[in-house]
Amino acid sequence: MSDLVIRNAIVVTCDVAGTVIPDGGVAVDNGRIILVAPTTELPSDARRVVDASGHILMPGIVNTHCHAADSLFRGLVENLPLEPWLHTVWKAEGAILNPETSYLGSVLGFAELLLSGVTTVMDMFWYPGETVKAARTLGMRVATGGIFFDPPGVTGDDLAGRIAKAERFLEEFGEAGDVFPTLMPHGTYTVAPDNLRAAKALAERYGALFSTHAAETRAEQADVTSRYGRSVIRHLDHLGMLDRRTVLAHCVHLDDEEIEILARSGASVAHNPMSNLKLASGVARVPDMLAAGVNITLGTDGAISGNDLDMWMALRLAATLHKGVSGRADVISTGEALAMLTRNGAAALDASDRIGSLEEGKFADMILVDVKRPHAVPVFDPITHIVYSTAKSDVRHVFVGGQQVVRDGVLTRHEIGGTIEAVELLAPKIAASIA
Repeated sequence: MSDLVIRNAIVVTCDVAGTVIPDGGVAVDNGRIILVAPTTELPSDARRVVDASGHILMPGIVNTHCHAADSLFRGLVENLPLEPWLHTVWKAEGAILNPETSYLGSVLGFAELLLSGVTTVMDMFWYPGETVKAARTLGMRVATGGIFFDPPGVTGDDLAGRIAKAERFLEEFGEAGDVFPTLMPHGTYTVAPDNLRAAKALAERYGALFSTHAAETRAEQADVTSRYGRSVIRHLDHLGMLDRRTVLAHCVHLDDEEIEILARSGASVAHNPMSNLKLASGVARVPDMLAAGVNITLGTDGAISGNDLDMWMALRLAATLHKGVSGRADVISTGEALAMLTRNGAAALDASDRIGSLEEGKFADMILVDVKRPHAVPVFDPITHIVYSTAKSDVRHVFVGGQQVVRDGVLTRHEIGGTIEAVELLAPKIAASIA
């Protein structure tokens, strides 16, 4: 007898073949999918059976770039380009953040993500142990780990301290099924070459992922080029930072050769269209990267830059923005956009065998999307509906490892009201931090 059967759904598997089952579902046992099939072929004797009539069943969303705890600073710093914006952000973070407030902000951000169907998130923040604690509070998976940043930053660490903390994190969480250990230097303009090498060496020693901001603005490109004689991507390539376990956030300003370098290396790019637009950073050359064979994924960045953590907005922008820029209506297909939201994100985390699609043997990380609302009727093509019509409020139920972590739009493991109250009490101090 299986643990769970979900039936009577429109199943969008997000597998490579783009399989859609008009009336089907999944059977789950011990946290993994054991069958994806039409409803008539599903077992009827599961411990729990969910009637998903009127819903799309699809894999949980993978967000490959986020700073969830920066939700504490939502709307605090506005109408500035990245560089002066960052200095104001760092001032606020320095005044407010400690392990307790980082946990508080992470719970707030992760709650927003989980309620909208994100089951796995790559999150870069100052206290990765608190990031894991927050993710576990809610019941989601997280890719995170040691931060590298040459200035003292929020934690006040020097290089030796950062290496020691990163190594402790890798030792503690290296075998955890809900954690994808990652080394996370901030960027090539804030981390010196030898320190980048130190971070990458740790990643390789422990088989961890490696993620950094890259080529987000023209000013960043000019700064790095003036310092090292190479553009950001060439600099990372020269230092040996690029391979299939590397995730680069943004990559807005690239030339043709840099795109070829990314394709050759196997590195993934986390496209953050909302943040890039709001900070006036530009529009990434996503169609050109896709054409070259680069694995493109989606991220929200932090709520301090995009004001919310809406992966459905990121999806719709990724599917439409490049049509307007290129003048080609067919430049990104709905299938390509949906893959960015799911399967490509799993590949970036080197986890294609576990997450990113509804297939036998994978973790039962799944969401049910309501398609009986006025904006969702009729559904001629469920993939088109997901990409162009779905809102985060349409996500009604979320399962991680077969366990229901959102039921009828409500978290099952955490009472979010207390978190919201605590953040509101902290808000005056946050506002005063940049006064």
